[in-house]
Amino acid sequence: MPPTWVTDRLRAGIAIPAHPLALTINRKLDERRQRALTRYYHAAGAGGLAVGVHTSQFEIRQPKHGLFQPMLELAALTTKEQDERASRQTVLIAGICGETAQAVTEARLARDIGYHVGMISLGALPNASDEELIAHCSAVASVLPVFGFYMQTAVGGRVLSQEFWRRLAELPNLIGIKMAPFNRYQTLDVLRGVANSGRAEEIALYTGNDDNILVDLLTPFEIAGDSQTINLRIVGGLLGHWACWTLKAVQQLQLCQRAWKERKMPSSLLTIAGQVTECNAALFDVRHRFRGCIAGIHYVLQQQGLLENLICLDPAEKLSPGQQEEIDRVRAAYPHLVDDDFVAEHLDEWMS
Repeated sequence: MPPTWVTDRLRAGIAIPAHPLALTINRKLDERRQRALTRYYHAAGAGGLAVGVHTSQFEIRQPKHGLFQPMLELAALTTKEQDERASRQTVLIAGICGETAQAVTEARLARDIGYHVGMISLGALPNASDEELIAHCSAVASVLPVFGFYMQTAVGGRVLSQEFWRRLAELPNLIGIKMAPFNRYQTLDVLRGVANSGRAEEIALYTGNDDNILVDLLTPFEIAGDSQTINLRIVGGLLGHWACWTLKAVQQLQLCQRAWKERKMPSSLLTIAGQVTECNAALFDVRHRFRGCIAGIHYVLQQQGLLENLICLDPAEKLSPGQQEEIDRVRAAYPHLVDDDFVAEHLDEWMS
């Protein structure tokens, strides 16, 4: 199991941005801007960081790029430096991909670098049975505490059964689950599986549903379990959407947490929820089936000066027709959701 402070923070609920990759025009790691991004997330109040995940570009694992280990190491080193300066502790989550041998190797590497949790992507096992998936996750969990991950099918995920989620939740070293199917029925499958696992109080539930962020965080779920009704709450977010405008994301999470504490759910939060979803439609390129979801985040970060360009490892990964205009529109329409002033104030410091 990870240190107690890690599980305590995850169960309390924190904001965890999915870390993008900063590249030079020659598609090499831009270490200066990579570090600046990490410093930005830390200064914005993120309690965790997810590295090597979809937003980081899965291609970092390809031998011709060889960026998986350097990206993990640079993020961990920079986070440690920022934590020491601010007397804080940040939860580090590494994305874990591939078939079992690769996934276990990645978990060992992440553990040795200093990551606290591995978040398992099952995209490489599209035809595996529940039994095989559980064996795969158990092998990874024997090396590093894990987060389950329901990834939407539009970007490489697979449909997973309610029974799978119950059995996964029973693994002792499963400490959290990120739900990102962008599908309410499948999100409920996860919740019901957790409710029936006997470990509901031990598992930190995080939204990755970038289309439904604040509603996930505000909803009191009552799940009729096998023997009793189980109350569940999604306590935090691990999101690609939170890789930009992160200060505002942290503030939105705090507003949701205050609503829970005061037992008041102001309708204004539901209004913001709709606005956040509209922004996400532009960022994630919903009109083109999420084709520009990474490039959309990069565009915002480039406009703020954190990234130099929109270059991705895959040359086909770029803004879709009309996507830039849509992002510009929501930035102008909802200035209270944008943290441009915060970034401008600190950019030179983060880039130093």
